[in-house]
Amino acid sequence: MSLDEDARWLEWVTKQFESIAGDDKEIDLDEFKTALKVKESFFAERFFALFDSDGSSSISLDELLKALDLLIHGNETDKLRFLFQVYDVDGSGSIDPDELRTVLKSCLRESAISLPEEKLDDLTLALFESADKDNSGSITFEELKAELENFPEVMENLTISAANWLKPPDQEQKKRKTPRYLTRAYWHNNSRKLFFLCLYALLNVLLFIMAMLRNAHGGLWFMVAKGCGMCLNLNCTFVMVLMLRRSLTWLRATWVVRILPLDQNILLHQIVGYAILIFTIVHTGAHVLNFVRMSQNDGMYRLWEYLFTIRPGIGWVNGTASITGVVLQVLICLMVVCSSTFVRRSGHFEVFYWSHLSYIWVWALLVVHCANFWKWFVVPGVVFLIEKLVGIAVSHMGGLYIVEVNLLPSKVTHLVIKRPPFFHFKPGDYVFINIPAIAKYEWHPFTISSAPEQQDVLWLHIRSMGQWTNRLYEFFRQPDSQTISNKRLTASLRSRRHQSKAQDEMFKSASYNGTLASNKDDAVELTLYRSSITRTSSQKPVSDPEAQVDVGDTPPVTRELTAKLSENHRYCNIKCYVDGPFGTPTRQIFASEHAVLIGAGIGITPFASILQSIMCRYRMRKQNCPSCNYSWCETIKDNEMKLRKVDFIWINRDQKSFEWFVSLLTKLEMDQADEEPEGRFLEMHMYMTSALSKNDMKAIGLQMALDLLAKKEKRDSITGLRTRTQPGRPDWAKVFHKVSEEKKGKVHVFYCGAPALAKVIKAECEHVGFKFYKEHF
Repeated sequence: MSLDEDARWLEWVTKQFESIAGDDKEIDLDEFKTALKVKESFFAERFFALFDSDGSSSISLDELLKALDLLIHGNETDKLRFLFQVYDVDGSGSIDPDELRTVLKSCLRESAISLPEEKLDDLTLALFESADKDNSGSITFEELKAELENFPEVMENLTISAANWLKPPDQEQKKRKTPRYLTRAYWHNNSRKLFFLCLYALLNVLLFIMAMLRNAHGGLWFMVAKGCGMCLNLNCTFVMVLMLRRSLTWLRATWVVRILPLDQNILLHQIVGYAILIFTIVHTGAHVLNFVRMSQNDGMYRLWEYLFTIRPGIGWVNGTASITGVVLQVLICLMVVCSSTFVRRSGHFEVFYWSHLSYIWVWALLVVHCANFWKWFVVPGVVFLIEKLVGIAVSHMGGLYIVEVNLLPSKVTHLVIKRPPFFHFKPGDYVFINIPAIAKYEWHPFTISSAPEQQDVLWLHIRSMGQWTNRLYEFFRQPDSQTISNKRLTASLRSRRHQSKAQDEMFKSASYNGTLASNKDDAVELTLYRSSITRTSSQKPVSDPEAQVDVGDTPPVTRELTAKLSENHRYCNIKCYVDGPFGTPTRQIFASEHAVLIGAGIGITPFASILQSIMCRYRMRKQNCPSCNYSWCETIKDNEMKLRKVDFIWINRDQKSFEWFVSLLTKLEMDQADEEPEGRFLEMHMYMTSALSKNDMKAIGLQMALDLLAKKEKRDSITGLRTRTQPGRPDWAKVFHKVSEEKKGKVHVFYCGAPALAKVIKAECEHVGFKFYKEHF
């Protein structure tokens, strides 16, 4: 903080204190906890005790400001002394193992991290043994200081971390001098979209002017109505063109994708939808004002007759222009309102879905309403009809069945669908799925999370966020669901075959990566050792060869059978229909040289497919020496894959969310087990936002312990991966700066997740000159 910021911040703290303190101008422990809004009371009690310098069981404003001044302006030793006093619970002048364990346990609770008691003991001993240099059985201040010096990033951030609790929540850290939309980088990175929008706007202006001039004899309001009507002819047709998914998927494979913003079709569809609403309101309003003028001038018909009857004879089909116009106005307004983000994201997707189906009535009424609309509509309408017929035919060809279901943490449903032989797709594509047992007439889009190289099955990972997805989860969660297979012998045989297949895959993988596995059992045990999350084993699909990775020390056969019989994993035979696949912006990944894949939460699903496919192609290039088992990858480029480096970033709110794809990520790490971290083709970065960041004093000890134990065990305690899970949110400026320094080629950033985070990442990409793609449906 600067001096001015310090002054403003301390002034704010003073006001906050005065609003909490009573007449005695002091706050007690309960008021202190309330003010801090802490999850865990341990640190609140420790800070309170240290702030209460006179031991009066209350803090005055002077005591608080004195303590905060020490944390802000004190030297490095003063801040370390304060941290040591926080850890020295009994005030003995040294930290024993039990005190350290108590602190780390509180750190885990603050960070919403759940670990077994044995793992907590391991963390405590890792940090304690590293800090206790003289093996005296306790850590002194000098030993803690020496240990912290081994973590320069901790020393750098050890500033006002304790006082961060009291910072204004809406305080902006950075303010851009120039609005984002006026920067040169924004116009450069969005050139195709902006050029297309300019052409679109120009075309609307030209059509509006031409229609006005052609109808100049009818007066001003008649001219405005006709101008808007001409623009509506264009827009009501163009809004359909933007949703010709099969045509757009085909165009993405051609040179057109370099000229037109095909990846922005959903955004353009929304823009055109709002333009239709505006033109409709102006068109209707202009006609009403014109009818008012006509009813006052000639007196043949009253205003309500012009609006709600066919007596004036306006329109080319029995004078129905006014009536159809009123109905169209209502339908269009209803569609736009029900398409709002609030409706779609608030668990009412069905409202959006069913109201949007009224587009059929809108087009039918437009043909009746306007004499010339059919001329605009006929060609795109035929293409649209063909696409619908093809979709119906494709979705009903062959027998598609959901053969396995896995209920994962955070209400995620993993569907395993038997893949028909004619179904071909590319990584990152999505499909529309209809499950009659859930809802007979509803189709919903979801990204395919399996790789094209998996010939037998399709994976869909569906998070419960609305009515249909919740019904899907509850349908398979019911213990008496008809999805459970009654044929125990068949299930047992299938289980054994899957187990054998999984062991074969592990043996190949272990041998492939130059491990010392001499037989299949050793390979399985070695693979099982790669992961530490035991409870996820019961949630992995049997069809996944890597499903057996996530187990603990339980024998493979026992663990496998336990997984098969788990209530969260079951075989089934549920009929479903799939329409697709449809392309997305992620198809551009293989044309990139350096791809950065960012998934937030369940937004990992398209990248799960992409990562599997990338590593399959990577393994095809991998060479092995038959003598020494040394392996390397040929860095050659081809038309199919130009990638030289992939950075995968997965951001989750809680620990359990990592269980969705931990087995896949473990397998990807094993593929590169024999390569140095700086030379890896695929580099993974995990972030857990609920965990306290390293610049928070409450988390310093925990993060140090996690780092030490990860180095010792060569795996992360939170996920079981080799990749260390980072606490808090990524610093995008540092992340992209590191990516640019690698100089692996042109960088393309692909994102799937919450729209709010997309804006932040896109703004940072524009700042550094990276191309940004957002996954859309």
